[in-house]
Amino acid sequence: MTLDYKLLINIDRGGTFTDCIGFHGTPGEPNYQEFVVKLLSVDPANYKDAPTEGIRRILEMATKQSLPRDQPVPTTDIECVRMGTTVATNALLERKGELCALVITKGYKDLLNIGNQSRPKIFDLSISKPDVLHDAVIEIDERVALLNSAASSEPVDPSTLSSDECRLGVSGDWVRILKTPDVSAIKLQLQSLFDQGFRSIAVCLMHSYTFPDHERVVGDLAKDIGFSHISLSHEIMPMIKMVPRGNSSTADAYLTPCIQTYIQGFVQGFDDGFTNGRTKLQFMQSDGGLVPVDRFSGFRAILSGPAGGVVGYALTSFDGESASLGFDMGGTSTDVSRFDGHFEHVFETTTAGVTIQAPQLDINTVAAGGGSILSFRNGMFVVGPESASAHPGPACYRKGGPLAVSDANLFLGRLLPDYFPRIFGPHENEPLDVDIVQEKFDQLAKDINQATGETKSLDEIVYGFIKVANETMCRPIRALTEAKGHDTSNHTLAVFGGAGGQHACGIAKNLGISKIILHRHSSILSAFGLGLADVVHEVQEPSALVLQEQSMADLQAKVSQLQQSCMEELQRQGFDASHRQTEVYLNLRYDGTDCALMTLQPTTDGVATWDFGPAFTQLYQREFGFTLTDRAILVDDIRIRGIGKTLTPPNLTPTQEITALQQPRDVDPAKERDGVTSVYFESTGRVKDVPVFLLTQLPPGSLVHGPAIIIDATATVVVEPACHALVTSQHITITVGKGEKRKVTTKLEPIQLSIFSHRFMSIAEQMGRTLQKTSISTNIKERLDFSCALFGADGGLVANAPHIPVHLGALSHAVIHQMNYYKGDLLEGDVIMTNHPAAGGSHLPDITIITPVFNNGKIVFFVASRGHHADIGGISPGSMPPHSKELYQEGAAIKSFKIVSGGQFDYEGVKRLLYDIPGSYPGCSGTRLLQDNISDLKAQIAANQKGITLVKRLIEEYSLEVVQAYMLHIRHNAEYAVRQLLKEVAKQHNGILLAHDFMDDGTRIQLKVTIDADQGNATFDFEGTGDQVYGNTNTPESVCHSAIIYCLRCLVGQDIPLNSGCLTPITIRIPERSILSPSESCAVVGGNVLTSQRIVDVVLNAFQACAASQGCCNNLTFGKGGKNEETGETLTGWGYYETIAGGSGAGPHWQGQSGVHTHMTNTRITDPEILEKRYPVLLREFSIRPESGGQGQFKGGDGVTRDIEFLEDGIQVSILSERRVFHPYGLKGGQEGACGLNLWIRHDLDGKPGVLNLSGKNSAPFKKGDRIIIQTPGGGGYGATQQAVGYQPPRQQHPVVKASGSLGAYQSMSESA
Repeated sequence: MTLDYKLLINIDRGGTFTDCIGFHGTPGEPNYQEFVVKLLSVDPANYKDAPTEGIRRILEMATKQSLPRDQPVPTTDIECVRMGTTVATNALLERKGELCALVITKGYKDLLNIGNQSRPKIFDLSISKPDVLHDAVIEIDERVALLNSAASSEPVDPSTLSSDECRLGVSGDWVRILKTPDVSAIKLQLQSLFDQGFRSIAVCLMHSYTFPDHERVVGDLAKDIGFSHISLSHEIMPMIKMVPRGNSSTADAYLTPCIQTYIQGFVQGFDDGFTNGRTKLQFMQSDGGLVPVDRFSGFRAILSGPAGGVVGYALTSFDGESASLGFDMGGTSTDVSRFDGHFEHVFETTTAGVTIQAPQLDINTVAAGGGSILSFRNGMFVVGPESASAHPGPACYRKGGPLAVSDANLFLGRLLPDYFPRIFGPHENEPLDVDIVQEKFDQLAKDINQATGETKSLDEIVYGFIKVANETMCRPIRALTEAKGHDTSNHTLAVFGGAGGQHACGIAKNLGISKIILHRHSSILSAFGLGLADVVHEVQEPSALVLQEQSMADLQAKVSQLQQSCMEELQRQGFDASHRQTEVYLNLRYDGTDCALMTLQPTTDGVATWDFGPAFTQLYQREFGFTLTDRAILVDDIRIRGIGKTLTPPNLTPTQEITALQQPRDVDPAKERDGVTSVYFESTGRVKDVPVFLLTQLPPGSLVHGPAIIIDATATVVVEPACHALVTSQHITITVGKGEKRKVTTKLEPIQLSIFSHRFMSIAEQMGRTLQKTSISTNIKERLDFSCALFGADGGLVANAPHIPVHLGALSHAVIHQMNYYKGDLLEGDVIMTNHPAAGGSHLPDITIITPVFNNGKIVFFVASRGHHADIGGISPGSMPPHSKELYQEGAAIKSFKIVSGGQFDYEGVKRLLYDIPGSYPGCSGTRLLQDNISDLKAQIAANQKGITLVKRLIEEYSLEVVQAYMLHIRHNAEYAVRQLLKEVAKQHNGILLAHDFMDDGTRIQLKVTIDADQGNATFDFEGTGDQVYGNTNTPESVCHSAIIYCLRCLVGQDIPLNSGCLTPITIRIPERSILSPSESCAVVGGNVLTSQRIVDVVLNAFQACAASQGCCNNLTFGKGGKNEETGETLTGWGYYETIAGGSGAGPHWQGQSGVHTHMTNTRITDPEILEKRYPVLLREFSIRPESGGQGQFKGGDGVTRDIEFLEDGIQVSILSERRVFHPYGLKGGQEGACGLNLWIRHDLDGKPGVLNLSGKNSAPFKKGDRIIIQTPGGGGYGATQQAVGYQPPRQQHPVVKASGSLGAYQSMSESA
């Protein structure tokens, strides 16, 4: 049968299910029809490709004709197919992309391997970084540099140079051409790649975002040779930052051929309708816009699937009043987003370890979905992050899968087999398997009750997993909204995805949200949203303009040019003038900061204006809580988003639908239900006669009172007790009642233990977000060099967000010191500042702010935040001198000071402590950044206040007794895990562990660990450790405790709460006046960053856990300015600080990782292009140092080589490093790693360069043309070399869902600070 209207078919190919919806006719017309198909994304026994099969089934339903699977699907009755697909995502996750090669500037062949040098998981000794996407790399001998940097004190006039030496870049920056590419040499290099079988290449050359000429030369040569796919980084994404731009271009070279192959295969499943253009084929991009098939590229396809859902809820559920939180719970994971009338985009995200620059909707993936695996570990209920995925899927899918969230919903009656598609089993005709779920939960419940000594019912245990899953999802939702300055409870929850309706009421209750909206196609909203999406074409160019009146004409001309380009492309795609429009964005930031915000062109009465300044400051104020009125605003990028309007979204919002209704009608369950079922609820227990309603049988205006189940063709909606669901023509709106909560007692319950673990950690995390949001300095706001924590009334650690390993456990010492110092003399409104090593500090730049939490006049908790301040005085800028001998030389030292007393901030006291006193010592200056210090201190105070608010909210919800009881339970949980570890170790080593190592000055660090195998206690005795030194490698005791707690957490090898319970079984003995317990006047700056690493090496050696890692942070500082010793005048200038990666140690079943930070630090490194744009330097080389890792059965990781040339005279360069004398040890017969080496390439008086060894710690003034070359140590090898085998990492049984979006970026930054 031929259709009177052609079909529009939308397809969302997800990780577990593929959702398809076909539209016939126009909504509102008599012949309008919708055809919905839901099928497994992977079912090789029945079909090759799920989208093709979905289209075939829709055509069969619409035409009422049978279409054999072995025949091409006809497209005669199809107008357009729109698809969101995970093909690119899967290829990235599984590393199954195209064979491709990278072409990069000489000196940078390993740049993408090193990346930002941070490790993904700070407690993973077997550091696992995702492989790079390219299989080969060639270096091109070419080089350009910016003529002048932001910090240049001797700027070069471009008019003094010829056009061969200097050109004006696209951004407006002048570029010096240092080395022109040799065309003949490059041709030979490319031909060699081609002969090896490469057909796809990515080209990323230094500063090509503004000077693309050299990349074009390479591209033209590659095209002539015959490469089929060439990705030039300046075309892929012309933004500064070489690493993400290089990753983006390699992702395109790696993924786009795969997408093209998939599309070719997809099209071959049909007749010639797609190939001759009779039927349109469009794909959803990560930014929420559609593109025609010929413009669909790999690196813009990462979020192709979930983007449709965001468009869907934004255009169907947003009522124009309260903002919406999109909650998309699918089979594999849950995606969370926010919409307030505008789509929120991010422009740099990391997926599967690859950082990509591209506009993407801010969709945050959290590690919980219907397929998230359920387990009981270490006395706690655990949900995810491992996923059963689509294959084998949850246990109920009849494929032998593990227990997952979907199984829990099935068991509890929240998922009904009679209403779920019968698509399981070998013939795709069987229902969900209830029997295997019952069998597996019976066994799990037996194991849990046996482990806990309780007799909980099966319902209670299974529902416990649902509670933990809900809290697992709520924690990042709170973080996402709080980070943007919004109250979570002031949102509407827009729920969609196959599993969303089963958790909606529980999630809303946890978040304090009172209204839930589910579109009638909520379970397939990602597919439905494709029909509402617009076609998008974007263009972007870098800029170096200042946002000011003088540059406005140039800015407007550039914008007009780019707008014209967008409009012409949309016209080519068939959009007339009435259906084309553009949006103008400027990527703006304050001078001297890194935080650029993409700012939409403002409008007044619907007319676009050029008042970008106020728009940016308003956006900055909302995002960060302050503005910088004394700084210029810079334009980093100009972005034009061209939009081709397709369909008009529905007219009525949910609120308008409800307003248009007459009086809602209470549904009569006895007459209108389709049946009853048995469902378990926390507030009521199991209810055996919960009514089941079919959505299709409920007319608009129907009001369903909970408890109830509402069934649609592809969705199950659970209406919990005290909740009410109002059905309208397009939506279900649920009003969430508070209901009765089961009272939680002080008695330990494993379910509540998991929930409180999340809640306590959430407090620390939200404190951290507040600090990052309200701080001003680069160290805290952008590098996230801080930690926030919650403590009990005894000063013991409750929760510490794992930001900085060297802070773990150390903060507790500071809190306890202040408790003992004030002895009850603390009042509500008091806030304490401290940084002294003798008072629990680490090194002086780390200032700690401590605030007591009062309840009924008594201190019940403490909150604290520690942040690394950019300068606090001393003998050198940055307060990290390599040659300090006394503590006063390192800056302000504060044992205890009430920075706030009775609610009043003591500005004069802070100035005296940070500026006046440090500047009174010989050769020393007070802080060089007092106003930044004060701003950051106020941010720390605000972070603590946020923690107090959240603690009080928790106490109000559960009672003080319960909260404090679970504080102790969680400590005992961590204590238990450590005791079990120690008992296992004692069996292997007879209870005595010995190890020692040396600092480069010969100071010995000696350790004896004695373990009581019965009790699981251990004594860490450092007797025999060398004396304190007249230098700065002395280490405060608190840092030694941090190193031990870090090692224990690594050795436990599983997620346990980080709290004082970890050290309960541990006794630590440190000889007084040793390097690990120095006197109050000793310098300590190197102890925090160097000696702490050696302590870790010694502890891990004692436990025989792995070979030594590089054992150093390689602290490099350089800059100008500071105190003039002759005049006493403090000169303005600039400074830069970085730590440099090295090799990690190999272990019993892993190779060491190369070019990565290890153990007590995890700081990121500045991108090469940013470094050269800011400072007068040339980064000649940043590469892996070959063969610096120790040989062995498992090889140690290699260090790196970093070669920096200075472009001005008088730059003071300082290096503070270790492992330049004593090698990183190998283990079990493995060889030691290579020592590091610091070289100064200095031009002598005769003009000839000479090489000087700077040794491990030194400082010197460098001249123009001088270079420092830092070669960092490698890691030790493990096992005798003759036992060497080709290492294959253990295969993960189930994939792990990782956080993504802005939330994932923050989490990654938090763990790499």
